[in-house]
Amino acid sequence: MTDTEDSPPEDSPSERQPDAGKSESTVPKTDTSGGTDSDPKPKGKKEKPEKRSTLRELTTLAVVAIVLYYVMLTFVARPYLIPSESMEPTLHGCSTCVGDRIMVDKLTYRFSSPKPGDVIVFKGPPSWNIGYKSIRSPNTALRWAQNVLSFIGFVPPDENDLVKRVIAVGGQTVACRADTGLTVNGKPVKEPYLDPSTMMADPSVYPCLGSEFGPVKVPEGRLWVMGDNRTHSADSRAHCPMQCTGDPTAGTVPVANVIGKARFIVWPPKRWGGVGSIDPQQGQ
Repeated sequence: MTDTEDSPPEDSPSERQPDAGKSESTVPKTDTSGGTDSDPKPKGKKEKPEKRSTLRELTTLAVVAIVLYYVMLTFVARPYLIPSESMEPTLHGCSTCVGDRIMVDKLTYRFSSPKPGDVIVFKGPPSWNIGYKSIRSPNTALRWAQNVLSFIGFVPPDENDLVKRVIAVGGQTVACRADTGLTVNGKPVKEPYLDPSTMMADPSVYPCLGSEFGPVKVPEGRLWVMGDNRTHSADSRAHCPMQCTGDPTAGTVPVANVIGKARFIVWPPKRWGGVGSIDPQQGQ
């Protein structure tokens, strides 16, 4: 008899019992929907990262837009509100009405100089600021809001920024006499942009539309400026002593003070249009 005969019989494969522990760990559990534990989570739980990504993109775009707008306002162009009637009828403004909002080109004078007839926005020289009072609220929050609105042209700037028309430039001589009217280099000027109906004097009776002045030789690097509404404009005439026969720098504006050139009326819609640059010395 051999050893194999004495050994107990081996179980047949069909009689072997599965290991319960191993069976539970290897067979995936199923739910009633037919899915398994390894199935992806419901879609609703994956939307949060996508929403955060969209929010980041929108925030980035908003920041970029604000930066670009700030750069444009600082270096390219900026809107300004016209608060007074000194440039009527070219530019409309008053304390109790909707004044024109103009777009001021800041690039042009980086490559060229103001010319006679240009309508410019400039910072008033120190002698022009005597008696100037801030129009801002004493309330800090309100003042901050006013400054922001001023930057985008909804309220006037707090600085003494002014808008006038260039009549004469450095090296030219300007004067006004009852018998000749306004002259530059001794020759009468032509000013089709004036409207007698906006003035308190008849040009045919008072050719200077105010006091006589000059002659004034405009220093190099400076400008002689006047408002189109001559009887309602505190311009170069109002800031030079002794009827402008003394120091000419008091009534003239440094070219360095020029902020830019008025290009368009952007508000209100009924006033949309360009701001004309008409040379009063044309034909001389």
